[in-house]
This record gives sequence, structure tokens and C-alpha cells, in this order.
Amino acid sequence: MTVKELVQTQPRSIIAKAYEFARRAHAGQKRKNGEAYFSHLVAAANNVLAWNLDEQSVAAALLHDTVEDTATTLDDIKREFGDEVAFLVDGVTKIGRIKYRGVEGQVENLRKMLLALSQDIRVVLVKLADRLHNMQTLQYVPREKQKRIALETMEIYAPLAYRLGMQDLAGTLEDLAFPYVYPKEHEWLVSEAKMAYEKRRTFLEKVAPVIRAELAKEKIMPIEIGARAKHYLSLYKKLLRHDMDLSKIYDLVAMRIIVHSIEECYGALGIVHKLWPPLPGRIKDYIAMPKPNGYRSLHTTVFCEGTPLEVQIRTEEMHHENEYGIAAHLLFKHSVDSLSKQKAVQSAKEFAWIEQLRNWQKDFSSEDDFLQSFKIDFLKDRIFAISPKGEVIDLPYGATPVDFAYHIHSEIGNSCAGARVNGKIVALDYQLHSGDIVEIVTQKNKRPSESWLDFVKTSMAKSHIRSSMKTSQSLASLRKSPTHTEFKIVADARVGLLKDISTIISRSHIHMASVNVHQNGKFSVLKIVCELLGKDKAEKIALKIKAVKDVKELSSSQK
Repeated sequence: MTVKELVQTQPRSIIAKAYEFARRAHAGQKRKNGEAYFSHLVAAANNVLAWNLDEQSVAAALLHDTVEDTATTLDDIKREFGDEVAFLVDGVTKIGRIKYRGVEGQVENLRKMLLALSQDIRVVLVKLADRLHNMQTLQYVPREKQKRIALETMEIYAPLAYRLGMQDLAGTLEDLAFPYVYPKEHEWLVSEAKMAYEKRRTFLEKVAPVIRAELAKEKIMPIEIGARAKHYLSLYKKLLRHDMDLSKIYDLVAMRIIVHSIEECYGALGIVHKLWPPLPGRIKDYIAMPKPNGYRSLHTTVFCEGTPLEVQIRTEEMHHENEYGIAAHLLFKHSVDSLSKQKAVQSAKEFAWIEQLRNWQKDFSSEDDFLQSFKIDFLKDRIFAISPKGEVIDLPYGATPVDFAYHIHSEIGNSCAGARVNGKIVALDYQLHSGDIVEIVTQKNKRPSESWLDFVKTSMAKSHIRSSMKTSQSLASLRKSPTHTEFKIVADARVGLLKDISTIISRSHIHMASVNVHQNGKFSVLKIVCELLGKDKAEKIALKIKAVKDVKELSSSQK
């Protein structure tokens, strides 16, 4: 049912009242594409309705721009629709004032957004519904605004949607932003991946009847066997970590099997493994141990007719929750039994990270620290490591055993002497992966090493290490001295690229110890090892290299 249909069938509802109020308030206003501005409000409200939120949320979506763009005041909204709708509209209005440009000046607005999130999750859900339609019509916005809005969507709203468990919405927002933020990369990826996508889809259509027949033999009648194509931006990020090689991406198009029960999930997994052997280390049980954002499913990658194939198995309930995230948990319906705002807040608290936001904000003395930590701790790609007791620990991509240790407890981090990952001893700067079982080895009277600051990723770990350094005079002697600096560069392949980069380094009177170039289609991956550079000099060289034509990604590290 659409909002318009609901208004026609329930003309006395609060949604119908908000529909008419917004239509009158925005009369005569036009969008950049020439349509009535009211059409945008209806589209946002339709998104909220599709997520099964309550009638107050749908009304707030219809009214979310009235205070900002018309003569209507918040008191008018409160008088006409009550405190609850006014609270939601006010929260969405405040968030709407954010104009994120990737700079530090946005910290106070980010704090307001987080407070709104922790007070009532529906505020952010309405804003996400609004942002989705704005991104779907971004081509009509003036060119100078397109990249700023797309960047804001990619760095703020898409990651928030993911953290709320709304997987498909997060991927959709990223894909809508991708061509505006990285137009050349998007054009390349679409052209390169189109044939690979079609080839995988054709392969899945061939394999699906085989699985369906085997399931039927065991009296498992799936609700659906379909395909799930990887979102473009997610694919591009993964390619950057795999030397831009599409053949290394096993989940380009994954097979999705939806069954009736958890028992059938595991039964179907066994049947898939009976048909085709699983690849070692590629079985993920997110049913027994869900991701922190609530995601549940079984994942396995099998070797099918000479081709790696990812298979995802879940129930219909899991699929609904995975698509709609926290919106599915709120269980709002458009009837007299709608849940109260207080119950919505309680439901939101099932997501532990939301519960921590208010206190988390107080830990930072400077705005720079706050914004940097917000980007790293809440908006960066996540991995999910597991403690020996089965606790799932949510960490940023690139996190190490030391980050894991400090997440458990500050004293475990301070006394960390070693780590075992999946039963094997690893270095403390080892980068963890989702599904790793991590055991921290501690040592009495052990103190942190200053060198840990070179590889830890979370602000929590950095804060505790620095604090311990202030109280320990012996840390300087424990520092592990690196011997060289390494630059890793991903760039469009072209003649003269290596010469342009090496000229920059040699003109800076820096000795290059080794150069390694890997060619992959249209991309070159270069690894250049130099003499040890100070932080400032390494950053200056990195900025010069980034300015070289066709350079896409650059990272530097001390080894």
C-alpha cells in the first residue's frame, strides 16, 4: 500500500491529516526537476511506510521539511499533530542542517545527529528515507552540489544504515553516490563487471535446479532460490584489496536460498556441501553468532563445476530482518496498537552500539579527536572477531589483536604479550578478519609498547597506550625501530607512470631500496620501498605522489 492509497482508505488518520497539511504548506514549491516539491515528501513517506514504521513516523516524513522550508513553525506542528510527531520533525530538521564536506567543522552537527539517534531511532530512519529519494533524483541538482551531497551520503548515511542492519539500503545509497564521488572508477567498474555479472547470473540459473532437486529429495521446499548481486561500491572496495582482479571476488553474484526454518538452513547447508566441496575457511555461521548489527545467515563458498560459488542460506524472517534491520525490530503497524515512542527507544537499545553513543561523545576533549574517532570507530568498514567464549567483537577494518584486547578490557590491552588467532600464534600487528577466533596472551607487569601506536586502529587502544606511556619512563627503550618506509600505490596503467613517481622520490633525495610493479588489466599496483622517512617527510612525498595523473589510492607505512 502507498501513502496515497492509505490516505484514500483512512481519510481520518493522522497520516491523511499530515498529507493534506504538507500539500497546502508546500503549495507552489518546485523541485529542480520541475515536479511539485510535495512529490518528494510523499516519496520519503512511502519509504517509511515500506519499512513498516508507525503512523507518527510516516506523518513526520510528510512534514519533515515544513519547518525548514515554509512558514510553519514547530509549535504549529505540535499543536496540530502532538508532541511525538513534533519531536520527530524537529530531530529530522536538525539532522537536515548537516552539510558534511569531509572537514572538521561539522562536529557539532554530528553530535546533534548522534543525540537524536540515541533518543529516538525513528528520527534517523525518517532522515534515511528522505536521503534515499534525494539520491535517486540527484541528477537534477546543480553539479557543484552533487559531489558534496554524494560524499555526505557515502561517508555518513550509508554507514549509519549499515550499522542499523539495513544492508540493502546501505548498499543502495553507496551505489547512488558512487558515480558522483568517483565517476571514472564507476564508469570503469560498470563496463568491466557487466559481463562478469551476466556470466555469474547465467551460471547460477544453470545450478539452481540442481540444488532445488537435491533439497526436494530431503523434503526441503525452499521459499526462494535466487541471486544477490554485490553492490558496485562494495565490489570496488574489495577489488582495491585484491589488486583489481575480478576473478578473486567469489561473491560477485551469490546464490541465496530462503527456507522455512533454522533446521532447514543447516539441512540445506549439508546438502550444498554434499553436492560440492566447500573452500576451507569460507564457512560463516551468522545464525549461531549474528553480526552486531543483527545480520543472520549461513554463508559458504563451494567449488562448483570448477568455479567458486558463494551460497547464502537463511529463513524468510532472517531475510526480512537483514533487509530492514532495526526497522524490522520496531514492529510498527498502522493501527491502534502502534507502539509508543518509549517502546521504540527500548527496542533500539537491543543494538548495543546505539546505547553507548551519548557517553562515548563525552570522552573527547577536542573536536578533531571526536571527528576522527567518529570516522574510524563508527563509519569505517567493520570486521567481526570472536572471543574464545563466543562473544562477537565489532572492530574497524584493519584492526589488530591489540585493538581486540583493549576492546575486552583496558588491563588486558595493557598486559597483552601475544595473541593466537584460530589457534595459531600471530604478530600483534596482524590484521584480523571477520570470523577469526582471537585469544589474547597476557603477561604480569607487562606494559604497552609505544610501537603499538604505529598499527592500532581504534581510538580506544590509542588512548590507553598514550595514557600508559605517560606513566612509564621505560617505553622509549622498548620501541621497535622501523628500518624503511613503503608506499603502496594503485593507479590507472599507463606508459610513464613509474617514471613520474620515481622522479618525485629521487628529486627529494630519497634512496629507493626496491620497486615492485604488478599489472592487472587497466590498473597498476606499485610497491616502492625507500629509506626510513620521518612522518612529515613521508606525508609530503605521499601528497606529491597523489597529485600524479591517474593515481587512485596510496598508503604508506614504516616497516
